[in-house]
Amino acid sequence: MTLSGLDRAALSDLVHRYAADVDDRRFDSVAELFTEDSELTLPDPPTTLEPVHRHRGRAAIRDAATTVAATIRTQHAVVGEVYDAGPRPGTARGRIACVAHHWIQHGDQLRDVTWHLRYDDEYQYVETEWRIRSRVLTIDAIDTGGCGRCDADLRAESRSTAVPPAGDVFE
Repeated sequence: MTLSGLDRAALSDLVHRYAADVDDRRFDSVAELFTEDSELTLPDPPTTLEPVHRHRGRAAIRDAATTVAATIRTQHAVVGEVYDAGPRPGTARGRIACVAHHWIQHGDQLRDVTWHLRYDDEYQYVETEWRIRSRVLTIDAIDTGGCGRCDADLRAESRSTAVPPAGDVFE
């Protein structure tokens, strides 16, 4: 069995909706993207980057997702998606590459802790839509570099000057 273009588009929407809901702190919405009996397996960084903690069911997944609320902000960028039909009708598998920024306050510095990660997913078609049946997160690398210029710095500067100093580039 192969996946149709519509199925691939729906799975991509599901993956991007997960990223957006996590970044927007809509944790109930995150949980609703999963099946009732789903499982989310997460690493325990920096101790281990391999998946070790299992969270079963929507309530446990919602609780696990809320841990990002300890950060100032997150931004998940989906940078690669591969989908295949699953072993049974109404199932699919996906390997999703993502770069996840986690802005945290560390002393008097704002840090951008960036995870280069992948999700190994199993999906199930439930009633009229695809849902995540299993998601296993593996961190391939963590970059703990500084933030450079962050939103708070830019807001403070915009109050003090209407025009950015010469040579500043905002990307």
